[in-house]
Amino acid sequence: MLKEKLKDYNIILASGSPRRQQFFKDLDIDFTIILKSVDEVYPKELKETEITDFLADLKSKAFTNLSDKDILITSDTIVWLNNKALGKPKDDEEAFNMLSALSGKTHKVITSISIKTNRFQKMINDVTKVSFKQLSDEEIQFYIKNYKPFDKAGAYGIQEWIGFIGIDKIEGSYFNVVGLPVHKLYKTLMNLS
Repeated sequence: MLKEKLKDYNIILASGSPRRQQFFKDLDIDFTIILKSVDEVYPKELKETEITDFLADLKSKAFTNLSDKDILITSDTIVWLNNKALGKPKDDEEAFNMLSALSGKTHKVITSISIKTNRFQKMINDVTKVSFKQLSDEEIQFYIKNYKPFDKAGAYGIQEWIGFIGIDKIEGSYFNVVGLPVHKLYKTLMNLS
């Protein structure tokens, strides 16, 4: 359905995430991947969706020469725990510390999507609550060693082993935790005039 709706547009996905790219394929959208390097720094006073909205918008600002037929989609995801954002871990130690902090607690996964053309920009976001069981140090170390979650906010992928064994409950969109609130993206794109 979306392919027909968007047939006159060039959809640009500015994301290197294989999960986001797969969502676009699964939605049957024809798209081009264009990546631009952006220093993902945000004002420290921002919280929750303010952070992801800011970063999704920041990524969109790297594209200064959109044509009339371009629809640019940028996105950002964070894990929010104890009033602070967890991004992607730099190394094993940081991944271990993040997963230890998430263990036995409920956190929020927040994703924002910017949909931008020459005429308008629309920002959508979604929040999902995720509850982890108490993880043992051995489970955390096994996951980091075998899955190397360094490209994932909060150092985990819900669709991987740690999600299978460690997540007790989620409230909200599963796909948002994977990296994109697909239901909201679909609705927004279908409503474009």
